[in-house]
Amino acid sequence: MGHLGGKGVYKQLGNKIDGLAMRAPWNDALYQILKELYTREEAEIVVKMPYGLSSFERVAKVTQCEEGKLRRLLDSLCSKGLVVDLWINEEYMYMPSPMAVGIFEMTMMRTEPQANHKTWARLFHDYLSGDGTFFEANFGHGEKASQLRTLAHEEAIDGGDYVEVLDYEGANSIIEESERSAIGYCSCRHEKFHLGEKACSVPLNKCSSFGLVAEYLVRRKMAREVSKSELLENIAQSKELKLVLAADNIKQKPSFICHCCQCCCNVLVGINTHGFPNILVSSSYISGTDEGKCTGCEKCAKACPISAIKMVPSGADSETKKRKAPKVNESICLGCGVCGLACPKDAVKLVKRGKRVFHPETTFERVILQSLDRGTLQNQLFDNPQSITHKTMRGILGAFLRLSPVKRTLMSDLLRSRFLASMKAGVRMQGHGWLTEI
Repeated sequence: MGHLGGKGVYKQLGNKIDGLAMRAPWNDALYQILKELYTREEAEIVVKMPYGLSSFERVAKVTQCEEGKLRRLLDSLCSKGLVVDLWINEEYMYMPSPMAVGIFEMTMMRTEPQANHKTWARLFHDYLSGDGTFFEANFGHGEKASQLRTLAHEEAIDGGDYVEVLDYEGANSIIEESERSAIGYCSCRHEKFHLGEKACSVPLNKCSSFGLVAEYLVRRKMAREVSKSELLENIAQSKELKLVLAADNIKQKPSFICHCCQCCCNVLVGINTHGFPNILVSSSYISGTDEGKCTGCEKCAKACPISAIKMVPSGADSETKKRKAPKVNESICLGCGVCGLACPKDAVKLVKRGKRVFHPETTFERVILQSLDRGTLQNQLFDNPQSITHKTMRGILGAFLRLSPVKRTLMSDLLRSRFLASMKAGVRMQGHGWLTEI
């Protein structure tokens, strides 16, 4: 395996990570992260690996790395969360981790005694939250596909709409249907703890994971396996603490639920500080107020994690002396229900949105749409970085998909389902139908 010297290998690694489903714009802050986390040998392997999930045999063939050395490097990378190994169809499948959800989260979930969390926290803060470059690259051009969706607190849903809550919309249903579960450190809260910026009393151990991801995190000692009852208690505690629940943005077998507080969560920082509400896809609900019950106490507005509720003059109400009433900014409301949990008069409830919210069915669909939205889909379809043919096809297809009318058309409600169906059919023809089921 040829060697790349100095800063060059880390620049190539940065380009590789930038070509995944979440963009990672290059700057000195990213260079410092990569140099801290990856050895040069590890960086070289990731640069040469396929972009997508691949068997060990294919990784070895593509990278041309001796088997014993490759196993050692992959084991180290997987233990650090820089490569993910998932047990699928009776073998491990390997994939480079994107910046988020991936490198950041799993680095800050590590618990080994020698972990340099304080240094990592500062590096990630400078890159992810510093000047907003990361958020701008991923959400600053009208992107619709996100890795996260809001889960409504079911207790805050209006009784008339509650009967319509679908299984994928409820945290309790997701937990009940999970085959394997784990809880680990919240990466954002852990980061803020080491930065001295954690202003809340929320425990660090809150991040819930399921299925293949839970198995990976437990095996790599980034989380501990738990029972469904413990997960349900975790959700109940988050309700009491009025945290935002954010899940994997898929309907079938979501792999995680985040428990987000306003002071720590980088997603909420991206909304509140940098102004990108599309980071977190809303739930199918929106905040509504029963004017007859509302006393204008302002607790809903104070509780809203993204300041989507403002108190405005209410008109004349001599009996209640209510001078202000809540007004919801429907364009940014997450539909999380935290406002409803805070209302002492049960006046604020979640009601069904007038417009349907789209959520991908599977991880396969989400990755395809995320990549299309960010101009990297060609890397998923022609994923061998060592193949001249794949390189040529990536260039041709990438140029075509970057045309704004093409992307808008394929992402539209009219053609999105047909586009995804054609992607699935193509993957099945290549003998990789299992990818479409993840």
